[in-house]
Amino acid sequence: MAAAALAFSAMSALVKEAETRLPTAEIVCARAAITLALSWLMLRRARLSPWGTRRGALVLRGSLGFVALGCYYWTLGRLPLAEAATVHHTAPIWTALLAWLLLREQVSRAVAVALAMGMGGVVLVARPGAAGLDLDAVGLTVALVGAVCSAAAYVTVRRLAATEHPLVIVFYFPLVALPASIVWAAPQWVTPTAVEWLLLAGVGITTQAGQVCLTYGLAREPAGRAMAVGYLQVVFAVALGALLFAERPPWTTLAGAALIIAGTAAAARPPRGQDPGSEPVGIAPVHDATASGLEHDLAGASWTRRDPE
Repeated sequence: MAAAALAFSAMSALVKEAETRLPTAEIVCARAAITLALSWLMLRRARLSPWGTRRGALVLRGSLGFVALGCYYWTLGRLPLAEAATVHHTAPIWTALLAWLLLREQVSRAVAVALAMGMGGVVLVARPGAAGLDLDAVGLTVALVGAVCSAAAYVTVRRLAATEHPLVIVFYFPLVALPASIVWAAPQWVTPTAVEWLLLAGVGITTQAGQVCLTYGLAREPAGRAMAVGYLQVVFAVALGALLFAERPPWTTLAGAALIIAGTAAAARPPRGQDPGSEPVGIAPVHDATASGLEHDLAGASWTRRDPE
């Protein structure tokens, strides 16, 4: 699980480096192309039809993933690495809120506290009014939009998982994202240099490595413990930002990250009487902007169709 967190953090650092010259759209396009090829191979190997049954909802899931990824990658080029990662990791808290609004899932007292702590954490990260420390307002807004879209993607997956195979759900992200990112990238296309092609390949490789490590980890550990991966990603983001980009996050960012992590950890604790290793209702670990929630379905060796709720 620690290896998965490190891989996803390395992916964020590679994206940030690529953003120095390449438009966000090109990076999303490269990521989507790699994911599409891998997803297609996985579907062929499993002998599954890629199209699914609830195609409108699948397209919606792919669209939400595309917006979430685009927002996250864009903010990596605009905000310090630690701040971008911290705001992105509010997604589990927004997931709880959306699950309550859309899926009628009960919001426990712990989740309500997590929501309040998460919002307080975002305010600290934004540090409004602090002389010389105000965070880029546009960057913060886009980061929050990305986190909410990531949460919405997870909630959509929760509904789709009742009728669709997880590999089909995965496939629809690049199926939507690739043509959308090509249209987005075309007017601002910059031909990558040899080094930039390596960076783009590294983004795809580290993402895939993270997913593989995460899947193996979840196959051996209860899903509820996967929350720890999100915490490690914030820690790794602070370290990589300092080592690679000479970023020194102020105390407000560290305090805000601690609030968000503490709130999510409190909400992740299962109620009394529930298996402590099981996944809490309404809270989902977020490891990668486009795959939120899918790891739980992909971790097992087999997939069982569930009756719609």
